[in-house]
Amino acid sequence: MHDNNLGVVVIGRNEGERLRRCLSSIRSVAPAIVYVDSGSNDGSTRMAAELGAMVVDLDLSRPFTAARARNEGLRRLLQQRPDVDFVQFVDGDCEVVPGWLEAASGFLKDHPSHAVVCGRRRERYPERSVYNWLCDEEWNTPIGDALSCGGDAMMRTAALQAVGGYRDSMIAGEEPELCVRFRRDGWRIHRMDHEMTLHDAAMTRFSQWWMRTVRSGHAFAAGAWLHGALPERHWVWETRRSWFWGIILPLLIAFAMIGLGPWAALLALVYPLQWLRLFRRNGSARSSTFLVIGKFPEALGALKFHIDRLRGVAGTIIEYK
Repeated sequence: MHDNNLGVVVIGRNEGERLRRCLSSIRSVAPAIVYVDSGSNDGSTRMAAELGAMVVDLDLSRPFTAARARNEGLRRLLQQRPDVDFVQFVDGDCEVVPGWLEAASGFLKDHPSHAVVCGRRRERYPERSVYNWLCDEEWNTPIGDALSCGGDAMMRTAALQAVGGYRDSMIAGEEPELCVRFRRDGWRIHRMDHEMTLHDAAMTRFSQWWMRTVRSGHAFAAGAWLHGALPERHWVWETRRSWFWGIILPLLIAFAMIGLGPWAALLALVYPLQWLRLFRRNGSARSSTFLVIGKFPEALGALKFHIDRLRGVAGTIIEYK
């Protein structure tokens, strides 16, 4: 049964059958679906139209970002259906779990103080690679009111319009940045104890995980630059941690070796000690290993953000697929 208060905005590029699964999972519940395409060449726009979605082709003469795609999708949705109270954003490589749309819209109807509700995003094939498994672990966030949400979330359209939507220029970390502005306006964000989406990361190579982690570091640095002042201190700690472990400490060890000789390389033992500390905390050897390694690509992402900022150039999206 359709919920006339609800619309869905899907974004994607060359998602193929994943997009078909995505649209098929929502078409029986949502009366208004917008698919925003960023230059697919696999027939995605035709498929989306055949499945009943309104299609928006992004003008690729302007830098593409997921934030811009979601904004343009919302704009088209409200042009066609100005009465829509809630919008579910979902990535085209995700399938919406049955019952989620009804549960999420019901929550927002019952909780007028909340602008955003999200649920449990799961990786479809966590057993296929350690990188997929890491994604699934990352999305297992605490239940209850939260500071932010991810790309899949249902939002109150009035709240979105009040804060000006997503920040078009952000190439990563656009959802937490939006949630900072929601919270400044007095809105709340909630994570329900409910299955929400199945995601297909399709990460099988270390290089894919590396680039995804570079993107995370870029998001940390951008968020800290925009909202790092008191009282928010948004992603300041995450950025400083990346700088320390990924750039500052390796440089200090290198300089110590130059000045003091090869024995100074023993300072690098701080990395296995950090691994042991993390392992004692989370009990997972895999997670601890990638947390330690991940500080290097995170630092590179943060460095990329600041180099682009100082050069006055718009950053380009960091893709891992």
